[in-house]
Amino acid sequence: MQRIAILYLIIYIVITADSHAQNLELELQGSNASETSTLDSLMVHPRFQDFSSLQTEIDSTLIKLQKTGYIESELLKLNKKNDSAFIAYFNLGKKYDNLYIYYSNNDISKDLLKKISTNVTDDFFAIPISKSENALKFLNSELANDGLPFVTFKIENISKRNDSELQGNLVINTTAKRKVNSIIVKGYEGFPRSFLKHYLNIRKDQSFNLNEIKSKTKILNSLPFAKQIKDPEVLFTKDSTSLYLYLEKSKSNTFDGFLGFGNNESTNKLEFDGYLNLKLNNNLNYGESFNLLYKSDENEQRTFDVNANLPYLFNSPLGVNLNLNIFRKDSTFTIVNQTAKLFYQLNRTIKISGGIELTSSENLLNQEQQSSQVQDYDASFFTASFEYLDRTSDFLFPIQSYFLVESGLGKRNYNNFDQDQTTIKFRTNKIFNLNNRNSIYINVNGDIIFSDSFLFNELRRFGGINSIRGFEENSLYASLYSVLNTEYRYSINQSIYVHSIIDGAYYEDDINEIKEKLFGFGFGLGLMTKAGLFKLNYANGLVEDQPFKFSNSKIHISLNAYF
Repeated sequence: MQRIAILYLIIYIVITADSHAQNLELELQGSNASETSTLDSLMVHPRFQDFSSLQTEIDSTLIKLQKTGYIESELLKLNKKNDSAFIAYFNLGKKYDNLYIYYSNNDISKDLLKKISTNVTDDFFAIPISKSENALKFLNSELANDGLPFVTFKIENISKRNDSELQGNLVINTTAKRKVNSIIVKGYEGFPRSFLKHYLNIRKDQSFNLNEIKSKTKILNSLPFAKQIKDPEVLFTKDSTSLYLYLEKSKSNTFDGFLGFGNNESTNKLEFDGYLNLKLNNNLNYGESFNLLYKSDENEQRTFDVNANLPYLFNSPLGVNLNLNIFRKDSTFTIVNQTAKLFYQLNRTIKISGGIELTSSENLLNQEQQSSQVQDYDASFFTASFEYLDRTSDFLFPIQSYFLVESGLGKRNYNNFDQDQTTIKFRTNKIFNLNNRNSIYINVNGDIIFSDSFLFNELRRFGGINSIRGFEENSLYASLYSVLNTEYRYSINQSIYVHSIIDGAYYEDDINEIKEKLFGFGFGLGLMTKAGLFKLNYANGLVEDQPFKFSNSKIHISLNAYF
């Protein structure tokens, strides 16, 4: 008896499994071989789990036929071939190729219709029936982006135009054009409103365009002091449109420093140098920045630099940049440089500026050490500059490309003698992304003084981690110089990258009649930690036609901490 029960159980399981595994098959038949071929091209899946999904496929096939121009197509009958197969018989009828749609110029512009049709008149436009759905969706999207988010389209009075074409009337239902009546910031209520108006170009009373607004707000993530935490939302009421932006204030203050060491060629002893760099951004919620730099290096040089940048003053595109730089070269000379610039922000990436630059230098040498190349002097210049800055949301590499050119016209005075001078500064850099992990970084910068005579203490200083790597900080003096920095970068992940260092420079010193080429080679590492961005660079500096020496190598370590 027990064996019979087990046998019945096995038979039940087999039958049940077979019934669940069974699939229904569907075959489509047209009035002729051509129609059958057309039907076969429309059906994606000929097998179905149940009759309901099979019936859904038949309905879907009818819709597809109508969209391709067979608007008279119909299902004649559905026959059961056997227990698991069905045959659907269709009559496709006449295929219509084009649809002529009559419209009113008051509802839609002729120029917009030309984007979807090559046959547009003052009364009608023609489109292929197979493309009519996408064409109407495009028109709907364009009008919605033009401040009509609730616009609807339909084609009425469809009739035959001839044996292969149809015609109908376009009916557009619209409401009044929508404008952005208010902008509400959530999460970071203190976000500077001037950046909404000028940086993002989102203003009250502008035509409502949600896609354009979403595109603009993505730029927020490139700002160092704020980021978008979710897509913007819109609240429509009967007579107003409110835009909601969801932002979060980011840590943008940085404290940066590095430690460098290398051999002193004269004493053959290990010496250290370093600097502290404090950057404060948007602490007053105006988008302002304040930078303080103090640097001391192995050449007994001291640099103190303060910079303040105040954008969008009084909610206008105008801004002010102020800078004070004090440099002391051991007991030789000091230079005090002051600049004041008024700039106009054309858009989020481009600004032009003009200002004044005042320089005063004092000779610190005693009577026995006096040199004709180091003199007390004063200089004043009127400056003009053009700057392009394209930021990214990448934390490791926040600047995608940068370009700056600045020219100054002025005079230098020493011993009651005025000397006309012209200065040109330039800098450009760009990251070329090869793929998600590999990129190439190129930076070019330079400085030129045009003058009939030169003083040693007015020459431009360069060299070091922020110039040509492998050389001591500000150890090179020039009346003209240009530096090329290149790096091949490989990102191990989103927080670690390694890179090569290949630098080149050319400079001229008109006082000592020197023209030399310099090179720097090495490698580096960047690591994003909880404390900030840690960088390590190893570079060796080389003068053209001089042998390579490991003793000329420099190791630079820095940690850029965010708070």
